[in-house]
Amino acid sequence: MNYWNESVDTFLEALKSAKLWRAYVVTRPETGAVEASHPVMQSIADAIAGDTRDYHRHEGCFFEIGRESDHVLSAHVHWTMRGQAAGGVRFWSYNTVEDFVRDGLRLSRGMGQKNALAGLWWGGGKGVVARRKDRDHRDPKLRRAIYQDYGRFMTGLCGCYITAEDAGTTPEDMALVFSTTRHTTCIPQRFGGSGNPSILTATGVVVAMEAALQHLGKGTLEGKTVVMQGLGNVSLYMVKELQERRVGKIIGAEINEAMLNRVLETYPDAPVDARLVAPDDISIFGEKGDVFAPNAVGAILNPTTIPMIQTSIVCGAANNQLEDPTRDADALHERGVLYVPDFLANRMGIVNCANEQYGSLGNDPAIFAHLDRETPTGIYKRSLEVFNRAKQKGRTPADEAGVLADELSQELHPIWGNRGQQIIDYLVESGWAKGEPVT
Repeated sequence: MNYWNESVDTFLEALKSAKLWRAYVVTRPETGAVEASHPVMQSIADAIAGDTRDYHRHEGCFFEIGRESDHVLSAHVHWTMRGQAAGGVRFWSYNTVEDFVRDGLRLSRGMGQKNALAGLWWGGGKGVVARRKDRDHRDPKLRRAIYQDYGRFMTGLCGCYITAEDAGTTPEDMALVFSTTRHTTCIPQRFGGSGNPSILTATGVVVAMEAALQHLGKGTLEGKTVVMQGLGNVSLYMVKELQERRVGKIIGAEINEAMLNRVLETYPDAPVDARLVAPDDISIFGEKGDVFAPNAVGAILNPTTIPMIQTSIVCGAANNQLEDPTRDADALHERGVLYVPDFLANRMGIVNCANEQYGSLGNDPAIFAHLDRETPTGIYKRSLEVFNRAKQKGRTPADEAGVLADELSQELHPIWGNRGQQIIDYLVESGWAKGEPVT
């Protein structure tokens, strides 16, 4: 049966029927062949191997059924030349296995690119947990089961992927992951971790906006109009940053009334025009301004929304903003819109937590160097480098950022180069996916 187009729940039951609780799809480094752990995985392996958009010789995609939670857990590893794969675990709803796996493929590659452009010695990784439609995912007991299961999953993967916080996951959830594995970052500060990265992420995106304005010769953010899709955690702090830079107006759309009200109540004096909209309302894309900030879901820049954009810059906090990286980057370029790739602008979440193992200090220079105007690998200088390289080579900024990121991604970690691939090879050879059968 071809499970690629089936629901994640159908896939879960297929694994159970085959008496499996672990499975994988890996790329064999010697041949480049995409290999499935079991026959039930073959249709998924074939679909991944035949994909030319989201699959880029990923080292592995791993799946496990949570023993306590009965959810499908996954981890996706792109390249690990620079170090172990690192990136957050997303807790989200998916209609099909294709949607589920594609998200992991896209996000893990994006994390590898983000880490490389930031100069971090980490590879690209992403965790994805598929929500089940018949469960109350606000239930503390169920969340405990899911995230402790995910920690056990990380422990079983032996550190080829290091997880962290992402969409749908909270710092408290990361504490639960930490209770069953050491292979995680973004744990709460009370456990010696780095805590909530939203503040730094917001600052980093605003710095990228400033670099884009500088490149276009449009001055600073003072007096400018910033249009935001989404007024969630990162946007909340972005409003503060923009207010401090004396923007003229912020126009925001949000589907969650509580989130919208939190922004208005937290910053009552900010020049914010906040609108509550339905989930399918995309009218915010047609608002006139200077910068458009996609701060909500991914794949939101596409043939429907791009023609609506009325700003000269697109720069936001959401991951994987382009539905099709090449097609949509070209479309923005053709319209004269300077697109700041998300993996260039929104790095500060991973920067905040990537090196927790090396201790912490106030105003850490290793973190704040990413936000200054002088550091070559900082957001401001790196953005200008990408814009200038793209102009010189006749590429879009998204293409040029990807080329540069891939070049940097292949640099070997000075001590642990390709350690993740070695661990994956060990997992395959040691029979990780055989495990004990589900009963």
